[in-house]
Amino acid sequence: MSTPTARLVDEGVSIWLDDLSRSRIITGNLADLIVTRNVSGVTTNPTIFAGAIGSGSDAYAGQIHELAGHAASADEAIFAITTDDVRAAADVLRPVYDATEGLDGRVSIEVSPDLAHDTDETIAQAKELWATVDRPGTLIKIPATKAGLPAITEVIGSGISVNVTLIFSLERYAEVIDAYLAGIEQARSAGRDLSQIHSVASFFVSRVDTEVDRRIAAIGTEDAAALKGLAGIANARLAYELFEKQFATDRAKALTDAGAHVQRPLWASTGVKDPTLPDTLYVTELVAPGTVNTMPEKTLEATFDHGVIAGDTVTGAYAGAHEVFDRLAALGVDITDVTQVLEDEGVEKFIASWHELQETVASALKAAQQ
Repeated sequence: MSTPTARLVDEGVSIWLDDLSRSRIITGNLADLIVTRNVSGVTTNPTIFAGAIGSGSDAYAGQIHELAGHAASADEAIFAITTDDVRAAADVLRPVYDATEGLDGRVSIEVSPDLAHDTDETIAQAKELWATVDRPGTLIKIPATKAGLPAITEVIGSGISVNVTLIFSLERYAEVIDAYLAGIEQARSAGRDLSQIHSVASFFVSRVDTEVDRRIAAIGTEDAAALKGLAGIANARLAYELFEKQFATDRAKALTDAGAHVQRPLWASTGVKDPTLPDTLYVTELVAPGTVNTMPEKTLEATFDHGVIAGDTVTGAYAGAHEVFDRLAALGVDITDVTQVLEDEGVEKFIASWHELQETVASALKAAQQ
């Protein structure tokens, strides 16, 4: 019997784990998930690293002691620790990378969220992270802020593979695709091997429902209540519709004909936050070929245990998705405002997690020096 995760892969969905810690690597847990749960990549963010390093695990103790002995700052220690984890995870995933010719076997690492509104510093740190990890399976995460867009183009143009993160709106997603294509055009002009450049566009799902449903509850009518839990999936489905259209243009075809890859849509924030909704909702309702679903372990296990994978649930559902947005607009729910609030909150949350991580590591370094 094929498992739900295996069936998901058969439908063209890559399963990436939205979590990384050194203990996962040391214990063989990551390697096991590759075999038993069809995991083919890993994504990280400041919140994940803050949780891993601040968990009290002994896995980091030796390196923190060594870094303390060299009088490393908290930022220097974070850079060393996280790039080591990403490098090690990339090595575990290298057979997947080789088997898929670089499509999967990917590990993401994010530029500092403090740089989210600084184009030049984002570019510089992206290049530094890429050179330091020094693994072809790396993806450098750059947020889809206004300042992030030109950084994406420059970094892609330099031949570096990128995970564009914190995308909430269709308008911003269109700009992300344009930034990617412009980067590939720069890479082509520079004579780079386009086949070696990969990118995913991380479109966030559950957070859209959280914000829209909050506004729906405030409206308080039956018509509003009927739309609860529908916005996130509708938004993602319309993103896939946009993806299909944008990569069917003459501009995109000229680049793919020259060896470039499409920038795959990645469904992020797929852990269900509303306990009244099915725990596999953002997996089973977003099945489409050529996508990535990055799942926290709880969602991965729920999908493996009881996920019902019933083929493509996206491409035939565009009309219904448009209808959801029309009904939300009729109720006065401003989706443009929703997505801007979510982008601002997303950056702020990652900055808060980054500062938490700095404090955790600074405390650990201080304790190691005593």
